[in-house]
Amino acid sequence: MTVEEATGVRDVSRPGGRDVPPFPVYDAPGMPEPAGESSLVHRELTYARALGFRPLKLDIWLPSSASGPTALVLWVHGGAFQLGDRRELPPTFAPESVFRLLNQAGIACATADYRHSLEAPFPAQLHDLKAAVRYLREYAVELNVDPERFGAWGESAGGHLVALLGLTGNRQDLEGGLGAQGHPSGVSAVVDFYGVSSLPDLPPMQQPAGLFPAALTAAVPQGMSLQPDHMLVGGSDDPRLLAAASPVNYVAPGAAPFLLVHGDSDGLVPHSQSELLAAALADAGVDHDLVTIEGGDHCFFGAEDQLDTILATAIDYFERKLGTP
Repeated sequence: MTVEEATGVRDVSRPGGRDVPPFPVYDAPGMPEPAGESSLVHRELTYARALGFRPLKLDIWLPSSASGPTALVLWVHGGAFQLGDRRELPPTFAPESVFRLLNQAGIACATADYRHSLEAPFPAQLHDLKAAVRYLREYAVELNVDPERFGAWGESAGGHLVALLGLTGNRQDLEGGLGAQGHPSGVSAVVDFYGVSSLPDLPPMQQPAGLFPAALTAAVPQGMSLQPDHMLVGGSDDPRLLAAASPVNYVAPGAAPFLLVHGDSDGLVPHSQSELLAAALADAGVDHDLVTIEGGDHCFFGAEDQLDTILATAIDYFERKLGTP
Protein backbone atom coordinates (compact mmCIF):
# COMPACT_ATOMS: atom_id res chain seq x y z
CA MET A 1 0.00 0.00 0.00
CA THR A 2 1.35 3.42 -0.93
CA VAL A 3 1.13 6.58 1.19
CA GLU A 4 -1.47 7.92 -1.20
CA GLU A 5 -3.57 4.77 -0.86
CA ALA A 6 -3.28 4.72 2.93
CA THR A 7 -4.22 8.37 3.36
CA GLY A 8 -6.99 8.16 0.79
CA VAL A 9 -8.86 5.26 2.42
CA ARG A 10 -12.46 6.17 3.23
CA ASP A 11 -14.01 2.79 4.09
CA VAL A 12 -12.11 1.33 7.02
CA SER A 13 -14.64 -1.34 8.08
CA ARG A 14 -13.55 -4.94 8.61
CA PRO A 15 -15.57 -8.02 7.69
CA GLY A 16 -18.37 -8.31 10.18
CA GLY A 17 -18.95 -4.58 10.30
CA ARG A 18 -16.28 -3.75 12.89
CA ASP A 19 -14.79 -0.30 12.43
CA VAL A 20 -11.02 0.15 12.45
CA PRO A 21 -10.16 3.34 14.34
CA PRO A 22 -7.40 5.50 12.86
CA PHE A 23 -4.01 5.07 14.47
CA PRO A 24 -3.49 7.85 17.07
CA VAL A 25 -1.21 10.67 15.94
CA TYR A 26 -0.65 12.04 19.46
CA ASP A 27 -1.84 11.42 23.02
CA ALA A 28 -3.98 13.53 25.32
CA PRO A 29 -2.23 14.96 28.40
CA GLY A 30 -4.01 13.00 31.15
CA MET A 31 -3.31 13.97 34.77
CA PRO A 32 -0.14 15.70 35.99
CA GLU A 33 1.84 14.65 39.05
CA PRO A 34 3.19 16.94 41.77
CA ALA A 35 6.88 17.89 41.48
CA GLY A 36 7.95 19.95 44.46
CA GLU A 37 6.10 22.93 45.89
CA SER A 38 5.61 24.95 42.71
CA SER A 39 5.06 22.46 39.89
CA LEU A 40 2.73 19.86 38.43
CA VAL A 41 4.27 17.76 35.65
CA HIS A 42 2.90 15.79 32.71
CA ARG A 43 5.66 13.35 31.76
CA GLU A 44 6.34 11.27 28.66
CA LEU A 45 3.54 12.69 26.52
CA THR A 46 3.66 11.68 22.87
CA TYR A 47 3.08 14.88 20.92
CA ALA A 48 3.61 13.35 17.47
CA ARG A 49 4.01 9.97 15.81
CA ALA A 50 5.50 9.42 12.38
CA LEU A 51 5.73 6.17 10.46
CA GLY A 52 9.24 4.76 10.68
CA PHE A 53 10.38 7.01 13.55
CA ARG A 54 10.29 6.82 17.33
CA PRO A 55 7.38 8.64 19.03
CA LEU A 56 8.25 12.23 19.87
CA LYS A 57 7.86 13.04 23.56
CA LEU A 58 7.50 16.11 25.72
CA ASP A 59 7.08 16.94 29.39
CA ILE A 60 4.91 19.83 30.54
CA TRP A 61 5.68 21.65 33.79
CA LEU A 62 2.71 23.66 35.08
CA PRO A 63 2.78 26.20 37.94
CA SER A 64 0.74 24.58 40.70
CA SER A 65 -0.53 27.90 42.03
CA ALA A 66 -1.98 29.14 38.71
CA SER A 67 -5.58 30.30 38.75
CA GLY A 68 -6.14 31.57 35.20
CA PRO A 69 -4.45 30.56 31.94
CA THR A 70 -0.69 31.10 32.06
CA ALA A 71 1.97 31.95 29.53
CA LEU A 72 4.03 28.99 28.31
CA VAL A 73 7.67 28.65 27.26
CA LEU A 74 8.95 25.77 25.15
CA TRP A 75 12.47 24.75 26.27
CA VAL A 76 14.65 23.16 23.56
CA HIS A 77 17.80 21.27 24.55
CA GLY A 78 21.19 21.48 22.91
CA GLY A 79 23.65 18.75 21.93
CA ALA A 80 25.07 19.75 18.53
CA PHE A 81 21.97 18.23 16.84
CA GLN A 82 23.54 14.87 17.74
CA LEU A 83 22.92 14.27 21.45
CA GLY A 84 20.73 15.24 24.39
CA ASP A 85 17.08 14.95 25.31
CA ARG A 86 14.33 17.09 26.74
CA ARG A 87 15.17 16.32 30.39
CA GLU A 88 18.82 17.36 30.15
CA LEU A 89 20.04 20.86 30.93
CA PRO A 90 23.61 22.06 30.34
CA PRO A 91 26.09 20.68 32.90
CA THR A 92 26.52 24.14 34.44
CA PHE A 93 22.78 24.40 35.21
CA ALA A 94 21.19 22.82 38.28
CA PRO A 95 18.94 19.89 37.30
CA GLU A 96 15.41 20.99 36.36
CA SER A 97 16.29 24.61 37.20
CA VAL A 98 14.88 26.14 34.02
CA PHE A 99 11.54 24.35 34.39
CA ARG A 100 11.16 25.15 38.09
CA LEU A 101 12.20 28.81 37.74
CA LEU A 102 9.61 29.36 35.03
CA ASN A 103 6.92 27.76 37.20
CA GLN A 104 7.93 29.88 40.19
CA ALA A 105 7.39 32.92 37.97
CA GLY A 106 3.90 31.66 37.08
CA ILE A 107 4.88 30.49 33.58
CA ALA A 108 4.29 26.98 32.26
CA CYS A 109 7.18 25.15 30.58
CA ALA A 110 7.12 22.39 27.99
CA THR A 111 10.34 20.58 27.13
CA ALA A 112 10.38 18.57 23.91
CA ASP A 113 12.50 15.98 22.17
CA TYR A 114 13.21 16.31 18.47
CA ARG A 115 14.90 14.11 15.88
CA HIS A 116 18.69 14.20 15.84
CA SER A 117 20.67 14.78 12.68
CA LEU A 118 21.29 11.12 11.83
CA GLU A 119 17.62 10.29 12.37
CA ALA A 120 16.51 12.89 9.84
CA PRO A 121 18.17 15.93 8.26
CA PHE A 122 16.98 19.51 8.57
CA PRO A 123 14.19 20.73 8.49
CA ALA A 124 12.88 17.67 10.39
CA GLN A 125 13.97 19.19 13.72
CA LEU A 126 12.01 22.37 13.04
CA HIS A 127 8.99 20.36 11.87
CA ASP A 128 9.08 18.44 15.16
CA LEU A 129 9.12 21.54 17.34
CA LYS A 130 6.38 23.18 15.31
CA ALA A 131 4.31 20.06 15.92
CA ALA A 132 5.03 20.41 19.65
CA VAL A 133 3.80 24.02 19.61
CA ARG A 134 0.63 23.02 17.77
CA TYR A 135 0.05 20.17 20.26
CA LEU A 136 0.32 22.61 23.17
CA ARG A 137 -2.26 24.86 21.53
CA GLU A 138 -4.51 21.87 20.81
CA TYR A 139 -4.67 21.18 24.57
CA ALA A 140 -4.37 24.76 25.83
CA VAL A 141 -7.67 24.62 27.72
CA GLU A 142 -6.86 21.31 29.43
CA LEU A 143 -3.38 22.58 30.36
CA ASN A 144 -4.65 25.97 31.55
CA VAL A 145 -2.24 27.84 29.25
CA ASP A 146 -2.87 30.87 27.05
CA PRO A 147 -2.24 29.96 23.38
CA GLU A 148 -1.63 33.64 22.59
CA ARG A 149 1.32 33.86 25.02
CA PHE A 150 3.86 31.25 23.92
CA GLY A 151 7.61 31.75 24.01
CA ALA A 152 10.63 29.58 23.20
CA TRP A 153 13.98 29.24 24.98
CA GLY A 154 16.91 27.09 23.88
CA GLU A 155 20.63 26.64 24.26
CA SER A 156 23.27 25.83 21.63
CA ALA A 157 21.54 23.65 19.00
CA GLY A 158 18.33 24.44 20.84
CA GLY A 159 19.10 28.14 20.52
CA HIS A 160 19.37 27.68 16.77
CA LEU A 161 16.00 25.90 16.67
CA VAL A 162 14.10 28.39 18.85
CA ALA A 163 15.48 31.19 16.68
CA LEU A 164 13.93 29.45 13.69
CA LEU A 165 10.64 29.09 15.59
CA GLY A 166 10.64 32.83 16.21
CA LEU A 167 11.42 33.64 12.58
CA THR A 168 9.24 31.19 10.63
CA GLY A 169 5.82 31.44 12.22
CA ASN A 170 4.32 32.57 8.91
CA ARG A 171 6.21 30.13 6.67
CA GLN A 172 3.71 27.47 5.66
CA ASP A 173 6.40 25.69 3.65
CA LEU A 174 8.25 24.91 6.90
CA GLU A 175 5.30 23.66 8.97
CA GLY A 176 5.72 19.97 8.20
CA GLY A 177 2.78 17.60 8.43
CA LEU A 178 3.34 15.98 11.83
CA GLY A 179 1.06 15.94 14.82
CA ALA A 180 -1.80 18.28 15.62
CA GLN A 181 -3.03 20.46 12.78
CA GLY A 182 -5.07 23.62 12.52
CA HIS A 183 -3.04 25.75 14.93
CA PRO A 184 -0.26 28.30 14.37
CA SER A 185 3.29 27.27 15.25
CA GLY A 186 4.70 30.72 15.91
CA VAL A 187 5.89 32.10 19.25
CA SER A 188 5.77 35.60 20.74
CA ALA A 189 9.22 35.80 22.36
CA VAL A 190 12.57 34.00 21.99
CA VAL A 191 15.53 33.56 24.34
CA ASP A 192 18.53 32.17 22.48
CA PHE A 193 21.52 31.04 24.56
CA TYR A 194 24.68 30.83 22.39
CA GLY A 195 22.90 29.39 19.35
CA VAL A 196 24.19 29.07 15.80
CA SER A 197 22.71 31.67 13.45
CA SER A 198 24.70 31.21 10.23
CA LEU A 199 25.97 27.72 9.45
CA PRO A 200 28.20 28.80 6.52
CA ASP A 201 30.02 31.18 8.90
CA LEU A 202 30.54 28.58 11.63
CA PRO A 203 34.20 27.56 11.99
CA PRO A 204 35.01 23.83 12.25
CA MET A 205 34.41 22.51 15.74
CA GLN A 206 37.67 21.59 17.42
CA GLN A 207 37.04 18.28 19.16
CA PRO A 208 39.28 17.50 22.14
CA ALA A 209 40.87 14.05 21.99
CA GLY A 210 38.56 11.42 23.47
CA LEU A 211 35.48 13.68 23.43
CA PHE A 212 33.55 11.18 21.30
CA PRO A 213 34.53 7.60 22.24
CA ALA A 214 34.28 4.92 19.56
CA ALA A 215 31.21 3.45 21.23
CA LEU A 216 29.50 6.82 20.75
CA THR A 217 30.36 7.19 17.09
CA ALA A 218 29.80 3.55 16.09
CA ALA A 219 26.49 4.33 14.34
CA VAL A 220 27.90 7.23 12.29
CA PRO A 221 28.18 6.22 8.62
CA GLN A 222 31.78 5.62 7.60
CA GLY A 223 33.36 8.72 6.14
CA MET A 224 30.71 11.15 7.41
CA SER A 225 32.02 14.35 8.97
CA LEU A 226 31.25 14.78 12.68
CA GLN A 227 30.87 18.53 12.20
CA PRO A 228 27.41 19.32 13.62
CA ASP A 229 26.46 21.75 10.87
CA HIS A 230 27.30 19.25 8.11
CA MET A 231 25.52 16.40 9.91
CA LEU A 232 22.41 18.56 10.29
CA VAL A 233 22.05 18.81 6.50
CA GLY A 234 22.66 15.14 5.76
CA GLY A 235 26.45 15.11 5.83
CA SER A 236 26.80 17.79 3.17
CA ASP A 237 29.01 20.87 3.04
CA ASP A 238 26.86 22.44 0.30
CA PRO A 239 26.64 26.17 1.14
CA ARG A 240 23.07 26.31 -0.14
CA LEU A 241 21.90 23.61 2.28
CA LEU A 242 23.79 25.22 5.15
CA ALA A 243 22.26 28.60 4.34
CA ALA A 244 18.77 27.08 4.20
CA ALA A 245 19.25 25.82 7.77
CA SER A 246 20.50 29.19 9.08
CA PRO A 247 18.19 31.41 11.16
CA VAL A 248 19.86 34.59 9.91
CA ASN A 249 18.39 33.95 6.47
CA TYR A 250 14.80 33.96 7.78
CA VAL A 251 14.88 37.32 9.55
CA ALA A 252 12.05 39.61 8.41
CA PRO A 253 10.04 42.49 9.85
CA GLY A 254 7.37 41.33 12.26
CA ALA A 255 9.42 38.52 13.81
CA ALA A 256 9.15 37.77 17.52
CA PRO A 257 11.35 39.78 19.89
CA PHE A 258 14.69 38.16 20.76
CA LEU A 259 16.99 38.02 23.76
CA LEU A 260 20.41 36.71 22.71
CA VAL A 261 22.82 35.67 25.48
CA HIS A 262 26.34 34.58 24.54
CA GLY A 263 29.71 34.26 26.26
CA ASP A 264 32.58 36.24 24.79
CA SER A 265 34.91 33.25 25.22
CA ASP A 266 32.74 30.59 23.60
CA GLY A 267 35.07 28.07 21.98
CA LEU A 268 32.38 26.06 20.17
CA VAL A 269 29.90 28.63 18.87
CA PRO A 270 31.69 31.97 18.53
CA HIS A 271 30.10 35.09 19.96
CA SER A 272 30.08 36.43 16.40
CA GLN A 273 27.18 34.07 15.63
CA SER A 274 24.91 36.06 17.95
CA GLU A 275 26.33 39.31 16.58
CA LEU A 276 25.33 38.25 13.06
CA LEU A 277 21.78 37.51 14.14
CA ALA A 278 21.55 40.72 16.16
CA ALA A 279 22.66 42.74 13.13
CA ALA A 280 20.07 41.06 10.90
CA LEU A 281 17.33 41.66 13.48
CA ALA A 282 18.37 45.32 13.73
CA ASP A 283 18.26 45.72 9.94
CA ALA A 284 14.72 44.29 9.89
CA GLY A 285 13.56 46.47 12.78
CA VAL A 286 12.95 43.49 15.08
CA ASP A 287 13.00 44.14 18.82
CA HIS A 288 16.05 42.43 20.30
CA ASP A 289 18.74 42.56 22.98
CA LEU A 290 22.21 41.02 22.94
CA VAL A 291 23.74 40.27 26.34
CA THR A 292 27.43 39.36 26.36
CA ILE A 293 28.68 37.26 29.28
CA GLU A 294 32.24 38.25 30.12
CA GLY A 295 34.51 35.21 30.36
CA GLY A 296 31.71 32.85 29.38
CA ASP A 297 32.56 29.77 27.33
CA HIS A 298 29.97 27.41 25.83
CA CYS A 299 27.30 26.47 28.40
CA PHE A 300 28.64 29.47 30.34
CA PHE A 301 31.60 27.49 31.62
CA GLY A 302 33.93 30.00 33.25
CA ALA A 303 31.00 32.20 34.21
CA GLU A 304 29.25 29.89 36.66
CA ASP A 305 29.18 32.67 39.26
CA GLN A 306 26.95 34.66 36.88
CA LEU A 307 24.53 31.83 36.11
CA ASP A 308 21.82 32.81 38.59
CA THR A 309 21.76 36.30 37.09
CA ILE A 310 21.74 34.90 33.53
CA LEU A 311 18.74 32.68 34.23
CA ALA A 312 16.94 35.47 36.08
CA THR A 313 17.48 37.74 33.07
CA ALA A 314 15.82 35.17 30.79
CA ILE A 315 12.88 34.67 33.17
CA ASP A 316 12.42 38.43 33.48
CA TYR A 317 12.42 38.74 29.69
CA PHE A 318 9.57 36.27 29.35
CA GLU A 319 7.65 37.95 32.16
CA ARG A 320 7.91 41.27 30.30
CA LYS A 321 7.18 39.96 26.82
CA LEU A 322 4.54 37.36 27.65
CA GLY A 323 3.11 38.73 30.88
CA THR A 324 2.12 36.83 34.00
CA PRO A 325 -1.26 36.43 35.73
